[in-house]
Parts: sequence; structure tokens; C-alpha cells
Amino acid sequence: MEKIKRFIDCYIPTETCNFRCHYCYIAQKRKYNNRLMKLTHDCYTIARALSKERLGGTCLFNLCAGGETLLSDDVIPLVEALLKDGHYVMIVTNGSLTKKFEEISKLPKELISHLFFKFSFHYLELKRLKMLNRFVDNVNLMKSNGASFTIEITPSDELEPYIDEIKKFSINNFGALPHITVGRKDTGDIPPLTDHDFEEYKKIWGQFESELFSFKSEIFGIKRKEFCYAGEWSIYLNIESGDIRQCYCGAIIDNVYKNINKPIKFCPIGHNCKEPHCYNGHAFLTFGNIPDLETPTYDKMRDRKCSNGSSWLNNDMKVFMSSKLLDSNKIYNEKEKKYWDFKNKKILFSSFSKKVKNKIKRNLTKNENK
Repeated sequence: MEKIKRFIDCYIPTETCNFRCHYCYIAQKRKYNNRLMKLTHDCYTIARALSKERLGGTCLFNLCAGGETLLSDDVIPLVEALLKDGHYVMIVTNGSLTKKFEEISKLPKELISHLFFKFSFHYLELKRLKMLNRFVDNVNLMKSNGASFTIEITPSDELEPYIDEIKKFSINNFGALPHITVGRKDTGDIPPLTDHDFEEYKKIWGQFESELFSFKSEIFGIKRKEFCYAGEWSIYLNIESGDIRQCYCGAIIDNVYKNINKPIKFCPIGHNCKEPHCYNGHAFLTFGNIPDLETPTYDKMRDRKCSNGSSWLNNDMKVFMSSKLLDSNKIYNEKEKKYWDFKNKKILFSSFSKKVKNKIKRNLTKNENK
């Protein structure tokens, strides 16, 4: 049975989308700039940089853009390269780009069996664009070719009048109710995206009986103070530039394309997390970045048992997603944890000093050019 070695959360720097969802935190801040990712390295080089040998084992790559992930033509060759090396790959998508799914369906079946789609079910936008049937067809195309998937809704106050309609549509077309995430505002303490009291919000969306929603609601707003192995057991990777961050808030600790024949430098964030809460803890925490915290396994966040007895996850994916990072990695003792906390302070200080030096340098250049 294969077990996960590392969770690699990949940022795909595509910053445009063919949807305009009212709850999208990227659209809220007007961050779209019509930029499509263009890989600066060929897929052979990327596969070498992210090989099982270099990463220490079989990893799960999550590909998510600042917009629609599959818009860039470089994504599918990247996916194929990672799958060929033996990794498992997840793609976050709005499920609308039929030609891309048809291209993926032509990959060898043994590769597709290690591929998972997080289909973001933007019901109101799909309805507005008359794409609901297209969405269903693309989900079924991937399912029929052996890929795993989940259907996930971002709950919003505007969507509440359509709850019964969504339930009926989902049962009829996907065999089960969709999973529910917790919407968030990209401001301050990252509060939930609702005008409701949080308890009322949980009651409204809890009727979908989604383990994803239950777990995210349980951890939402709770500051994590335990020792976290993000930065070693998981990383946040800009797949275009190659820069590795420990997590969304962590420092840049290495670049996968630099010194490609040398080991990657990992560094756990330890007790130095700056985020107000682990808003994507449904992945980072269920895979076990904080092993002291008891959580369900990640497959529970994604799978559904259908009315016909089938499941959204195939057997290979279910087994792999049910493993924990602890199964393949080392736990540090108290002395080692203190070392990594000290190391993080040095990294943060060095990063801060570099920013100050660069700012001074830019100011001097401006003054010389006046």
C-alpha cells in the first residue's frame, strides 16, 4: 500500500477565469490580470526537480490557480509528467473546459487512476452561463475514464434559496450530495463569508451532512499553537518560479529548479505560524502536519458513497488519501523542535533584512536617477 510522503500544494500563476463568482476572494480584490501560466522549464526538467527520489517518496500534488487552473496549456503536460513519475495529482477546476477534459481522457488509464479532480460546483454561475449540463458531462467523462473526483460547493448567503434545487440536481447527476467548504473573506482574521452568525451558518449548511464542512467548521477561527511540520512534510510551491514556501505565511526556503542535483532544503514552520487560523486545514491537518492533533483522514473530506453503491474515489486514491504523513516521516524530539524554532527566527530575520536592504537600494537608485 502506497503512503503519502509529502503534500505539495502548487500555485499555478494563472490569474484569470472564465467565471465571475460573487464570492470569489480573488475577484473581490480585483486580482485578475488576464495572465496565463507559462512554464519556464520543460516537463523533463520539472519531473527531475520533483522526482520521487528527490522528494523522498510518493507525493500528492495539488494544482490550483489564481483563477481557472486548466486555462493554461502548460497544465496538462505538467500533470502527465508528475503522474508518469509515480505521484498522485489533484486539480482544482470549475469543470467547464470540455476540450481540456477530452485531452486528459486520452492519457493512459494507469495514469488517470492516480488523478483527482476537485470540481468546484459554482451553481449560480453555471446556471447563468447555461453550463450545468456541460459541467455534469465533464464530471462523468473523468469518472468513466477512471479518475477520482469530488463535487464541492462554496456556501454563500445568496445561494440559500437554491438549496433544495441543488440537492435534487446533485442526487440525480452525481449520485450524492455535494461537499460543502467554508467560504472566507480575504481580510484581517480571515472571517467566514456570511452575514449570518456562525452557528446559524453551520445549521443552514450542515444539512448537506458533509464531513468537509463539519471539520472545517470545527477548526475555523482556532489559532494553531502546536508544532507544525509544514515546510517539511508539506510545502507551498510556485510551480512556475520554483520557489518553495513553508506554507501560505511561511518564508521562502528553497527553489526546486536551482541546484537540481542537490537535495531540497526543507524546514518545518514549527511554532512560528503567523496565520490567524488554518483555513485550509481540511488538507494540511487531516494529512497530519500537526501529528498531536487528532483528525479524520483526507479521504473523508472528499469521498461520497453514491446511491448506486459506487464512490467518488477509486480504490487506489482512497487508500492513498487515507494515509498520514506521520507514516512516512520522522517526529522530532523537544530539543530538535527548539532547534527548528530557532532556525525559523533566523530565516525570518534574514528575509526581513533582505527586504530592508532591497528597499534602501531601490531608494538610492531612484535618488541617483533624479
